[in-house]
Amino acid sequence: MVQYVSPPLDLSFAALSDATRRGIIDQLGRGNASITSLADKFQMTLTGMKKHVQVLERAGLVVTQKVGRVRTCKLGERGLKAEAEWIEAHRKLFEARFEALDEIISEMRQEGRDD
Repeated sequence: MVQYVSPPLDLSFAALSDATRRGIIDQLGRGNASITSLADKFQMTLTGMKKHVQVLERAGLVVTQKVGRVRTCKLGERGLKAEAEWIEAHRKLFEARFEALDEIISEMRQEGRDD
């Protein structure tokens, strides 16, 4: 089995596979937030929220900064450009294959009418 090595994409897609983590990204898109406020917003324990934030941090999607006793989260600077480019390339591939399939089906229908 061929395995493609793309650790940054793997980490990003794994991080984004969870609905809570996607919600955290959405929330941080509106503004920075403390882990405590995120935990309250998502009705979970601080420990649970810290684990979600750590996954997002490892993927480079979120950055945290501790000031005193408060750890503030914000979106990472790298964004989702590489992920969007990967998705777009594969969207185009699927689109081309579906268009080719549509052509084959049209040809088959034409041949069926001629019989």
